[in-house]
Amino acid sequence: MESLRELYRIGFGPSSSHTMAPRRASEIFLTRHPDAHLYQVELYGSLAATGKGHGTDKAIEAVFSQTGRALELIWKPDEFLPAHPNALRFHAIGPNSQPLGSWTAYSTGGGALMGEGDAPPSSKVYPLETMAEILDWCSREGRQLWEYAVHCEGEQILDYLGEVWKVMKQSIRRGVESEGVLPGGLYLPRKAAHYYAQATHLSGPIGKRSLVYAYALAVSEENAAGGEVVTAPTCGSCGVLPAVLYYMKRTYKVQEHRIIRSLAGAGIVGNIVKSLASISGAEVGCQGEVGTACAMASAASTHLMGGSNYQVEYAAEMGLEHHLGLTCDPIKGLVQIPCIERNALGAARALNHMAFSLLSDGRHQVPFDSVVKVMNETGKALPSLYRETSLGGLAALDSHERNRS
Repeated sequence: MESLRELYRIGFGPSSSHTMAPRRASEIFLTRHPDAHLYQVELYGSLAATGKGHGTDKAIEAVFSQTGRALELIWKPDEFLPAHPNALRFHAIGPNSQPLGSWTAYSTGGGALMGEGDAPPSSKVYPLETMAEILDWCSREGRQLWEYAVHCEGEQILDYLGEVWKVMKQSIRRGVESEGVLPGGLYLPRKAAHYYAQATHLSGPIGKRSLVYAYALAVSEENAAGGEVVTAPTCGSCGVLPAVLYYMKRTYKVQEHRIIRSLAGAGIVGNIVKSLASISGAEVGCQGEVGTACAMASAASTHLMGGSNYQVEYAAEMGLEHHLGLTCDPIKGLVQIPCIERNALGAARALNHMAFSLLSDGRHQVPFDSVVKVMNETGKALPSLYRETSLGGLAALDSHERNRS
């Protein structure tokens, strides 16, 4: 497994796969070929099908506009390259139309990039890759799950996670103060400020629980507006974990250093899914995004409430299991409907999983590793129209049907 720095990426929304990674790929190609007369970028499969809604074109244009040279974008939504549904191919062309160089890159989820023909990373930061192996290590060493991250990456990973937590808090604070309509053409109003105002005036359990909705909406709406967020594990699912952690901080007065440790433990959960399956909605549907985010938040909150490693694992297992089969069907290719609400409800479910696991002794029938395997199989079995192509599911509803409902 890779470093948690590769899982928790700080950047700008609305999509880690469609915005962050294509921007970085463009920067890499421009560095290799700075003197071309014309740049062509071909976008394939899911990247092309929902790229305009996700702002892929704007991300690429922002990089190449600095050169003052011509840029041509070519959209090929019905053509898929073999390695991944999110693919883009760059061409650098000289003044006499001579080819200067080409490069094919794949956006594999969470902002990660893989060039065509690239070998997997030769060195692993985490030698253990399954939850079962890591729990065995924790049992032998008398450690908690988060301590495995520090064991493998050193104390400096906690410093990085401190920066991650800082950005998460800032995105919540901006989000609960912002109002207006989100960009993209759906004319979707921001709701976080309204939800937060109501939640702070409601008494009892309903008021407290409503806060987690407001926090998740805040981050997800910031992401949809192109604000700075943290992939956790993706931009499309970036509201779940920050909302739960901020809720735990405000409600239970959890200390900052314990929240940072919980981010490490949650990162182990997300890294297992990323390594053994996928966190890409284009590859396995939204179960890989919001499902993984819910598993991470379920694990983190259980740790913060004093749960054992086995209760943490149980909570994570429920977070993923109960999102199995969830499709990725964004309307107009925007990370708005159903994505934003899914973040809010995923955060609330994480708190339910925390409470349920704490009432148990941590023993249960289906291991987390098994659910990861099933999620991967389920995602690969989903037809492509339910995997971030905006061709099926909610995305197929026309505007008349949406307005009528």
